[in-house]
Amino acid sequence: MCGILGLVSHAPVNQLLYDGLLVLQHRGQDAAGIVTAQGNTFHMHKNSGLVRDVFRTRNMRALLGNMGIGQVRYPTAGSAESPAEAQPFYVNSPFGIVLGHNGNLTNSAQLKDELFREDLRHVNTNSDSEVLLNVLAHELQRSTKNHQLDPAAIFAAVSGVHERCKGAYAVIAMIAGYGLLAFRDPYGIRPLVFGCAETEHGTEYLVASESVALDTLGFKLVRDVEPGEAIFIDDSGNFYNKQCAPNPSHNPCIFEYVYLARPDSVIDGISVYETRLNMGESLADKVKATMSHLDIDVVIPIPDSSRPSALQLANRLGISFREGFVKNRYIGRTFIMPGQQLRRKSVRQKLNAMGVEFRGKNVLLVDDSIVRGTTSREIVQMAKEAGANKVFFASAAPPVRFPNVYGIDMPTRHELIATGRDDEEICREIGADHLVYQELDSLIKDVRRVNPFISQYETSCFDGRYITGDVTPEYLAVLEAQRSGSPPLTERRSSTQLDLNLVTAN
Repeated sequence: MCGILGLVSHAPVNQLLYDGLLVLQHRGQDAAGIVTAQGNTFHMHKNSGLVRDVFRTRNMRALLGNMGIGQVRYPTAGSAESPAEAQPFYVNSPFGIVLGHNGNLTNSAQLKDELFREDLRHVNTNSDSEVLLNVLAHELQRSTKNHQLDPAAIFAAVSGVHERCKGAYAVIAMIAGYGLLAFRDPYGIRPLVFGCAETEHGTEYLVASESVALDTLGFKLVRDVEPGEAIFIDDSGNFYNKQCAPNPSHNPCIFEYVYLARPDSVIDGISVYETRLNMGESLADKVKATMSHLDIDVVIPIPDSSRPSALQLANRLGISFREGFVKNRYIGRTFIMPGQQLRRKSVRQKLNAMGVEFRGKNVLLVDDSIVRGTTSREIVQMAKEAGANKVFFASAAPPVRFPNVYGIDMPTRHELIATGRDDEEICREIGADHLVYQELDSLIKDVRRVNPFISQYETSCFDGRYITGDVTPEYLAVLEAQRSGSPPLTERRSSTQLDLNLVTAN
């Protein structure tokens, strides 16, 4: 999960890019970077840390130009936390190109080898984004005629990228002296939207991971970039677009609606907020069907992303809704923090329980999902320490049992609390008195209710179906070994004898 944006304006873009990255900060807190274009010259500043810490006044003053891209990042599979891997990345051949990327390439190792041995290009980091940049650069070189680019050649290069790159990717790039390019993988897994603003000097364009960036910067949402589509805005402000994949299909990542995206965003025509309200209604029906024998006094959300679901659940069940946790908003999101010890420590720094809402009550805690279980365990313990009589737990998402390899930081099975455990075992692990999960079919219906025109979603972390068709058990074993520095995981078996064989999508 990263946040990217690109801007073509008639005025300096440095401040708008900075403001846009602040809005997308929830998508990555490991590093931030901005590159602006002034004629044929790029101006870059990037480093590890939050947006507000990376950029100082002197950095902003040096970011000259009316076109630029920015990215906020957190490390995904195979990439370390290093300033060298902060984005955007840059190459100077055959053109000056900078690129920011959200997603993860599943054939990065193969591509890196091809680039070195066949394309004679050097990749200096472990980042798949640098691999993607070099593939794009090579394809641009192949499509160039007389050392000059035009939109047709650029779109031909994107087609070449689609043929070679597997996995999930939403990309924004700039080509020095030409313009801004954005494109999305043929499956439409990771989100990408664009909008425009009319000014006295002409139309300005903004491309971003989420529509909330357009809203806050004063741009009108035009639409999502379609799966496989590329859009190109030249340095004169002319807009071009083309479908660059032969058989695209729409498969948005359903976890965007569960947790990743801001509730005020609209992604692929689907309001994240409406989806979470629907999730609360479905979860209420599940609670009513499975927990009617339990006496629930109060529903308390775990801030922030679960609040709409918890509120709707409480309304549907006729149970009091209360805010029982106060959140310190200056602590990062624990889901994207590396290392279990750091996450555990951060939970106590991030949330504090108010005893008045817990003391002597049977409490139903509602969270958007349970991934590793570290946060859930700490929160249940906090509720009990605050005086709760009973602590029940409801997850608005189904059990996360499988790794996500498309850009979310959950790549190893032994880190997922639901892997090899049934609901009762998970309940004991987190210390709750009762646990209920949302059903996957219900979650999909909740999203479809907002936009019935999208029929399928990327749901691999719940069901093990990897829609790109190239994710094998061997691939996951290698990925896990790289991440943990240990031999591939030997599957745990619970009393349910969970079958962990992957279901490969056609």
